[in-house]
Amino acid sequence: MANRMILNETSYHGKGAIQNIVVEAKARGFKKALVVTDKDLIKFNVASKVTSLLDEAGLAYEIFDEVKANPSVDIIKRGVEKFKQAGADYLIAIGGGSPIDSSKAIGIIINNPEFSDVLSLEGVAPTKKKCVPVIAVATTAGTAAEVTINYVITDEAKKRKFVCVDVNDIPAVAIVDPDMMASMPKGLTAATGMDALTHAIEGYITKAAWELTDALHLKAIELISRSLRSSVNGEPEGREGMALGQYVAGMGFSNVGLGVVHSMAHPLSAYYDTPHGIANAVLLPYVMDFNKDYTGEKYREIARVMGVKGVDEMSQAEYRNAAVEAVKQLAKDVGIPEKLSMIDVKEEDLPALSVDAFNDVCTGGNPRDCTAEEILEVYKIAF
Repeated sequence: MANRMILNETSYHGKGAIQNIVVEAKARGFKKALVVTDKDLIKFNVASKVTSLLDEAGLAYEIFDEVKANPSVDIIKRGVEKFKQAGADYLIAIGGGSPIDSSKAIGIIINNPEFSDVLSLEGVAPTKKKCVPVIAVATTAGTAAEVTINYVITDEAKKRKFVCVDVNDIPAVAIVDPDMMASMPKGLTAATGMDALTHAIEGYITKAAWELTDALHLKAIELISRSLRSSVNGEPEGREGMALGQYVAGMGFSNVGLGVVHSMAHPLSAYYDTPHGIANAVLLPYVMDFNKDYTGEKYREIARVMGVKGVDEMSQAEYRNAAVEAVKQLAKDVGIPEKLSMIDVKEEDLPALSVDAFNDVCTGGNPRDCTAEEILEVYKIAF
């Protein structure tokens, strides 16, 4: 079986990368952008770092700032209408996963109107045309939405999140500029950083992993574990390391999938509006422990790149436990809660959450096959 890799047409990395938005828009002959973002990024003058460049270059745009955390079906539909009304021909997404995911869905529906109900995009949708070109500008170091073929939408009517996987939705251009991430508060930096670590670890151990994605994921784990603490403390070098690390993780997991950490995190966001990064961060060590006997020698390499000494002298059980403990310590150091009960998850909801998690598209990629009952046991341990 052939292994597939899908990446952006172009990506720009490092301080000042946003200057290339104008270069790309002009080179591609774009006429008018719909800028997709949220009200906080407008309020705190983060989005203006991009729109001021458009203004200076005389590039036309309109703003859609109705995106919220965990974007809903209704928000996507409103974005589609706004795109049509604006007479736009491309999208500029400014934000973390929510604005970028929203842009992917909007762009797909514009060029594939048969999916305008949004719900039919769930899973691997058989779209025929590439989405409207998206220039994705990351403002968080975690989701890697700017380089993935995945996006997540919330079905508020049924209190669930659904994952869409579509080779036609990847942004044409990714802008990964650490200066765009400088305004992230400590809590968000920690949560999105642990989200990125979850992507890297789950992508590394998923059933579809192979040599090229293994190389990407190990480098991502190394970059993230080395950079997250200092990034949370606001150090520029840490911010730069996280910006790169989360993107490298996205290059990998977008092409091989994830596992049960994400399956279990998605219902938490749907039920309680829990930030996705926090949900992943709390669950990661518990699911790693659940999976450890199904990962071969990979936990040894995770422990090694996370800075654990003497892994080659450890037994298999020792290095597996060392990898889990290294993740626990990193999460603790950046202020992540240790239990689900600490983030307002309700114990009586655990059985229903387990069923939703089992039915999530990410479950099939987990290295250990599991049942809804086994997922419930992990929830209980994490509670």
